[in-house]
Amino acid sequence: MLSHSLLFLGIFVILGHGFLADVLPQAENNGTDFAEVILEDSENLTSTNFELLRRKSDRFKYVARSCKEILDIYGEREDGIYYLTTTNGMKYQTFCDMTTAGGGWTLVASVHENSIYGRCTVGDRWSSQQGNNPNLPGGDGNWSNRNTFGVVESATSDDYKNPGYYDIVAKDMSVWHVPNNFPMEHWNLAAILRYHTDNSFLRLYGGNLFSLFKQFPVRYSVGSCSDRGPAVPIVYDHGDRESTRNLYGPRSRNEFDPGFISFRAINNERAAMAICSGVKPRGCNTEHYCIGGAGYFLKDQCGDFPSFDADRLGGDQGWSASKEMTESAVLLFYR
Repeated sequence: MLSHSLLFLGIFVILGHGFLADVLPQAENNGTDFAEVILEDSENLTSTNFELLRRKSDRFKYVARSCKEILDIYGEREDGIYYLTTTNGMKYQTFCDMTTAGGGWTLVASVHENSIYGRCTVGDRWSSQQGNNPNLPGGDGNWSNRNTFGVVESATSDDYKNPGYYDIVAKDMSVWHVPNNFPMEHWNLAAILRYHTDNSFLRLYGGNLFSLFKQFPVRYSVGSCSDRGPAVPIVYDHGDRESTRNLYGPRSRNEFDPGFISFRAINNERAAMAICSGVKPRGCNTEHYCIGGAGYFLKDQCGDFPSFDADRLGGDQGWSASKEMTESAVLLFYR
């Protein structure tokens, strides 16, 4: 009897009063013991979960290089984790966005600032984990190498990069800014900004960021402020130009045009940043609104989010990005 009571309490907490409204008449009308009804329903819940697990585990059988191929070949239209295979036959897991703008978007990387107070310290994989070092002008070099790291389900709590980053040949990109530590099933709804490109610009640069950054290296002293990489118009899925502008500091807003994604921006001190998310720079203080970077900055700016917290450092005020932007991971997708 005690076990039945405990089971009832657990089911009640999970399902609430609506469940009781269905069960009580059922038990009264057919003379069935109330605890037996509870047990039977809990078994149905368990079998449903197992069915869901079985269906998702079947995705391991798919043979595809991208989420777009899974959508086209197998007709899958549910967001979630899928298995992809590289040209060399290596299988790996990643997240597929199967709903935005027709679906078929493959998550290939995330940029997560583990500590805004760190300066090219452990965890700054998209700049340098070896300190602000003039002898390592390219930092860890992960924008243009085949290193992989992280786990897909933890892409909002740590840096992430899978083999699709360099293996998939894509046309367009999608970017989500998702608050740190949000679970995967809520990424879409939790995002403070989501957008994609729709002009097949990646075809001009080898089909992925790996090839693009081979052409536009992210390293210190690579060029002047005007020597930037491409700036590509974007289509907003959540947010707009005005909300993008307000995610950055008031002084930064005078230096960029929202509605773009830009690559290899160089600042006044000749340090390169990899991506300016949602904006196209017009000025040269790009460390305040562009992410990723080289391994050396003349000022105290080294890191994955180089100088997003500039006001705290006691210099000119008004450059710091918003708390929402600083405390969100940047998820990068291909299609």
